[in-house]
Amino acid sequence: MRKCSEVMTMNPACCLPSDTVAKLAQMMKSKDVGPVPIIENEQTRRLVGIVTDRDLALKVVAEGLDAKTTTAAEVMTRKVVTCHAEDDLQKALDAMSEHQLRRIPVVDNDFRIIGIIAQADVATRVDQPETTAAVVKGISQSNPK
Repeated sequence: MRKCSEVMTMNPACCLPSDTVAKLAQMMKSKDVGPVPIIENEQTRRLVGIVTDRDLALKVVAEGLDAKTTTAAEVMTRKVVTCHAEDDLQKALDAMSEHQLRRIPVVDNDFRIIGIIAQADVATRVDQPETTAAVVKGISQSNPK
């Protein structure tokens, strides 16, 4: 089985908790990404949260908040499901399916962000169509409440 480090996108673009969601949205547009990891500061790059394009739609736009004054800290998910570079890819894929995540940050032992794995990474970097199909199915299934 491949390791997470073999599939992840290295050094994802990140923002700070104090950055506005307008800045986050501009980064998503310019980098063509859906998630933006939120880091403690540029020196440590310690992961403290994540904001997705869906967060912006549901927590900012749908709530009528001002994107120029609302900060990442106000809308970010703080309990982030992560994996490590040396983990078997299957462990990350299982976590993605279990938590219905389309992407999972990769951190080091000090919780510093070093990469991210998205559904697209699995589809384009893992030459196993059945694995890709299983990931998409697991993420997309609704969980009975």
